[in-house]
Amino acid sequence: MNAALIAPMIEPTAPAAPSKGSGTYEDQRVELDSRVHTALAMGGEAKLAKRRASGHLNARERIEQLLDDGSFNESGMLAVSVVPGDRESSPADAKITGTGRIEGRRVAVVSNDMTVMGASSSAINMRKIARLKETATRNGMPLIFLGESSGSRVPDSLGAEAMAGAGQDPQQYCRRREIPWVSAVLGPCLGSSTWYTCLSDFVVMRKGAFLAVSSARVTSLAIGEAVDPEELGGWKLHAEQTGLVDVVVNSDEEALAAIRRFLSYLPSNSGAKAPSLPATAAVAPDADKLLELVPSARSKTYDMRKVIAGIVDEGSFFNLKDRFGRAAVTGLARLDGESVGIVASNPMFKGGAMDPDACRKVTSFLVMCDSFNIPVIFLVDTPGFLVGIEGERKAAPAHIMNMIHAVQLCSVPKLSVILRKSFGQAYINMGGGRNSDETAAWTSADVSFMDPHIGVSVLHGIQREDAPDHFDRLKAELSRDTSAYALAGAFGVQSVIAPQQTREWLIDAMATHRRDRNGGIGQHDMRSWPTYI
Repeated sequence: MNAALIAPMIEPTAPAAPSKGSGTYEDQRVELDSRVHTALAMGGEAKLAKRRASGHLNARERIEQLLDDGSFNESGMLAVSVVPGDRESSPADAKITGTGRIEGRRVAVVSNDMTVMGASSSAINMRKIARLKETATRNGMPLIFLGESSGSRVPDSLGAEAMAGAGQDPQQYCRRREIPWVSAVLGPCLGSSTWYTCLSDFVVMRKGAFLAVSSARVTSLAIGEAVDPEELGGWKLHAEQTGLVDVVVNSDEEALAAIRRFLSYLPSNSGAKAPSLPATAAVAPDADKLLELVPSARSKTYDMRKVIAGIVDEGSFFNLKDRFGRAAVTGLARLDGESVGIVASNPMFKGGAMDPDACRKVTSFLVMCDSFNIPVIFLVDTPGFLVGIEGERKAAPAHIMNMIHAVQLCSVPKLSVILRKSFGQAYINMGGGRNSDETAAWTSADVSFMDPHIGVSVLHGIQREDAPDHFDRLKAELSRDTSAYALAGAFGVQSVIAPQQTREWLIDAMATHRRDRNGGIGQHDMRSWPTYI
């Protein structure tokens, strides 16, 4: 924290009693130092000691660890509760706000202070957040929420008069993705901490933290039965079922490191190109390992995440929502130093068949990439969309259409590589046809309306166990025109490549479709698309 920017830091002596602001400049300086001392003391030594014992950082320590050394410039340090009786016990009014730098780039930060009134939301601290949002948006810097809050401050928020003051900012929860929003769930998150998390482009959650509309106690009272906090809002729920969380970590320190890493791939705002590293710094993985990672036999599964790591710059793949919608992989990486988004099917889960959760995951990722000018690479090996009663109950057709809508609105460069299978509507959704700027197929690619094995049963009404030889002959007929060469012959792909050529082909194609004419900036037609779909 930059001491010079919050008044020359206080000597370690007991603060003088505040005055009325009168007297000499020396007296006024003593009062200023006293008030700054009180703000920096947060909820007091006893509460801070309790946090230290729990192993969790406090709100100011989180800011210090997140930002470059000495770069934090606090705004609203001397704000206090609007309620006269709470002014002495509400330093900074429970939410610490300001700007600083990460790797030299400006960012805005809101850090919730649980040692002060449970970091509850109030009229004053919501003004602080509103002003910081305006500052960040106007000046094109990412906005970071370090979430931990007990929700709205009671009893301040009770009654009609209090409600009449709510909602005075009609744009409070409106996102147009002018700047990236990032949230960390680092403790109990209720109220505004929950709302801003749900609106963010990236969410990291510490194990043991909690995110919900209401606390387990309030929920229990409302529904008249006991509620398990973990089931109501724990990390497994949000990482594996709701898809709200992108990355799960074990500590505050890991969460802050994840935020820094995520932002390293993104521009500071929608009007800038994604940052890049010198191509000379990029380390290419061993391309020959792709032959070992991907079995030529279509019936054998493999982990697409390892394939991605074998194509992009070494050590650069940052997997997002890895525990959710696992038939698809989404993440950020670098290719020859340039930031790229990866969308891939993963045969390790459900054979790579896309289900509603996978579609939701891909759609929200494409929205982010397009909003912040990050080119997209599709890596395809899918038998199509997963069919079944459960998928229909989850509105599978709507999610499939949302996904292709996002693909077709996505105005950043899009490249597609078909590794093995690409069947049916999933061929289109995963960048097939003119839905990518350029497409390549591995020599092992197999493309058709449906898997030939299923096609025989549909067209001829027989199963393999009924007549194996006849079934295999019919399957061979249906498979005859599904090869990479048949697709290339119809100009369905622009190149047929060996697996080892994938990285080289992607780098060259990306250079061709870089959109230099637009300065690398997309059209952002999805900038107001809901974050959670």
